[in-house]
Amino acid sequence: MPDHSHTDKACAAHKFEGHKSHAHHDHDHEHDHAGHSHAPAVSQANERVVLTGFVLTFGFMIAEVIGGLLSGSLALIADAGHMLTDAAALALAWAAFRFGRKASNVRKTFGYMRFEVLAGFVNALTLLGLVVWITWEAVARLLDPQPILSGPMFIVAVLGLGVNILVFYILSRGDKEHVNIKGALLHVIGDMLGSVAAIAAAVIIYFTGWTPIDPILSVLLSALILRSGWALLKNSLHILMEGAPVHIDIEQMQTDLPQQVNGLLSVSHVHVWSITSGKVAATLEARIAPDHTPASVLAAIKRTLSEVYKIDHTTVEISWDDAPACSLSPQGHKH
Repeated sequence: MPDHSHTDKACAAHKFEGHKSHAHHDHDHEHDHAGHSHAPAVSQANERVVLTGFVLTFGFMIAEVIGGLLSGSLALIADAGHMLTDAAALALAWAAFRFGRKASNVRKTFGYMRFEVLAGFVNALTLLGLVVWITWEAVARLLDPQPILSGPMFIVAVLGLGVNILVFYILSRGDKEHVNIKGALLHVIGDMLGSVAAIAAAVIIYFTGWTPIDPILSVLLSALILRSGWALLKNSLHILMEGAPVHIDIEQMQTDLPQQVNGLLSVSHVHVWSITSGKVAATLEARIAPDHTPASVLAAIKRTLSEVYKIDHTTVEISWDDAPACSLSPQGHKH
């Protein structure tokens, strides 16, 4: 979470000293809490669907491990490993929703919403780790083929596909825009593909006896998992690094905002980041025309940021010509 306290306080103090002629009730720094809430955007419904998905996934994962060991199928064992990461992902998502409902306090002013992004980041790392493991095992199986019982393999794979479809349906009833629900859905999609690959391998082995198809399909599955895991890793890491949301072009916003708000001359020192998935915050400095009332212009800025840019948590500060530059960039520090 970005720490603006030192910068904001230093800047505000300078500006107050330079404008003591203003009445005490005129604030150069305005932070409006009325238009937003720090309460986590999670629901009881999300928590229920994730917990249900976890119980189903973890339960069948045990059955698939047993089936993979008995049949000697790498595809089943790999799919069971993926289901294990699914279970961990769903458990983390459930914990994120549980912690996310905890209220903010003086030490954690945004509450525990960022915990959801951390869970998504861990989910992505487990996916990438799974890819490495599947590939390693597949190479070993290609070099030293093992006998595979196609009958039990087929039955377990079909049952696994049914469970994955059920879990996917349950999760899709939650908030699919949440980074954790999205991550869990990616896991389940990978599992569905794994079950299909295991079914195909079982059919080919039954009719042809060609066992190398099992590790080959496992490698193809790992490539699909790699793509999903990499996308989730980039998304969660971008949020953790306080990156601007993809739908916001900060340079364009600096150009357009003065044209959209009457009385606003320019904006500077703009910082936009996601607290968690779907919760965007911003801070900026605004230069206001002398013939306009600061309070009305600030209200218009906040309203425009909310309606046009979907930013509901904003801190807007008036910038005066004699104020020192305030920047989080190391090259721009004046204090």
